[in-house]
Amino acid sequence: MKKKPLSNARLAALDQLQQVLDHGANLGETESAGSLDPRDRAYAQHLAYGTLRWLSALDWFAGNLMNRPLKNRDRDIHRLVLLGLFQLWKDGTAGHAAVNETAGCAKKLGKPWATGLINAVLRRFQREQEDLTVRLESREERFAHPAWLLKALQQDWPDDWESVVRANNLAAPLWLRRNTTRDSDGLAARFESEGLRVTAHPATPAAIKVEPARPVRDLPGFGEGLFSVQDGAAQLAADLLDCEPGHRVLDACAAPGGKTGHLLERTPDLQLLALDRSKARLGRVEENLQRLGLEGAATLRAADALDSGDWWDGNPFDRILLDAPCTATGVIRRHPEIKWLRSPGQVDEAVELQGKLLNALWLLLKPGGMLLYATCSVLKRENSGQVQAFLERNADAAESFPDVSWGRPARPGRQILPGEQEMDGFYYAALRKTG
Repeated sequence: MKKKPLSNARLAALDQLQQVLDHGANLGETESAGSLDPRDRAYAQHLAYGTLRWLSALDWFAGNLMNRPLKNRDRDIHRLVLLGLFQLWKDGTAGHAAVNETAGCAKKLGKPWATGLINAVLRRFQREQEDLTVRLESREERFAHPAWLLKALQQDWPDDWESVVRANNLAAPLWLRRNTTRDSDGLAARFESEGLRVTAHPATPAAIKVEPARPVRDLPGFGEGLFSVQDGAAQLAADLLDCEPGHRVLDACAAPGGKTGHLLERTPDLQLLALDRSKARLGRVEENLQRLGLEGAATLRAADALDSGDWWDGNPFDRILLDAPCTATGVIRRHPEIKWLRSPGQVDEAVELQGKLLNALWLLLKPGGMLLYATCSVLKRENSGQVQAFLERNADAAESFPDVSWGRPARPGRQILPGEQEMDGFYYAALRKTG
């Protein structure tokens, strides 16, 4: 049955929360706000992102403000309370609007009995906010991270974990990548003419930051393929691979195609094969290449990188990009749901798959060629630990990392922590085949 369109931004935000927390959806792909006007759609997204960003702290507030927990069948009411608390605590929404509009949503859900409850809880928070926030400061919930992830960050980054947590709890800036195959030199001037601030990135020449952030499709030049949305950290991959015209290149886990497009923009005339297990996700790669004017510049194949017998022609590659499946713990500021959807067991699964991919793809690399291993994780088991284990079991593999000004040595590889040079958390290791 088709969903009834939602006309209320707070209800739309609630629906997004339900999709994420009950069904494991990616917040950026939830669709409940699609029927709203652009302003309300943006506000719904803002509320959903903010509530997920501070979820454990908001839950702690709610637990202290409610006489007893709600039953499971009323978790929608509990989440309305969280939405209201976010508005009052972090959003600066006018108190009467946050209370009245949020409480009024209960009636629209067919639960008029909850209107008074929500109203009472939110008004009590207004009265007790100062005391509650002081008490929160002595609680682990103030970090708004699950306990297992907080422990992992403390273990891996004993001197930096607090800055990582702070960065994770902030909204990420909007970074774009100029399409250098098209006339994008005047892009910054077009943005500035519309009142936007534009800043270049010192580490990668095609990157520009745009403030304040806008829906990407509303920016001039998007339809013309003059730019792509891509964080500065992700843009480093194309430079590190250092491809030359004519090189045979494998992008082993290509979707949604950001790095594929960048490789082709940076180095025309590559023999590039882009793989992805998902045919649907590979369709996004094709769409992105079409918009950038790169249709037909790469061979796209829906296939599992582990099963090379199904897709490899037997000719080794000069360059392999393994942007490996990972926990994505380096991009939490863009996807706050990651904090609540990941588990220690998923870390184990990611580490196992990464190791298998490294082993399988190494066999397809030419002697003297390079495999670039990349993740958007900050967990050492997926990064330096993974690569060190690979180097120990492959005598023909050697780290070959250029002298760069970004990130920090990870021994082996190089790590960017979230927020450093305004970039996402990312890890890179450049591996040369010596034999």
